[in-house]
Amino acid sequence: MCPNVAALGELARLEGYRLGGAIVLAADTEDDVRRSWAGLADDTAVVLLTPRAADALGTARTAPGAPMTVVLPT
Repeated sequence: MCPNVAALGELARLEGYRLGGAIVLAADTEDDVRRSWAGLADDTAVVLLTPRAADALGTARTAPGAPMTVVLPT
């Protein structure tokens, strides 16, 4: 099975990524972001993050074993 790509953050910035096959996880608050991050599937390899979502995660996104992240431009 292929690894998943997820997109995490404000829905208005991520809707188009669903067309490319990403699993879109809408998160408008910092708590929503952290909850969605903690609930990522084990086979998630890459997570596209909005800048606000990246800020909410802080160093969690670079922890050992975390999926690769890409922060979208503002």
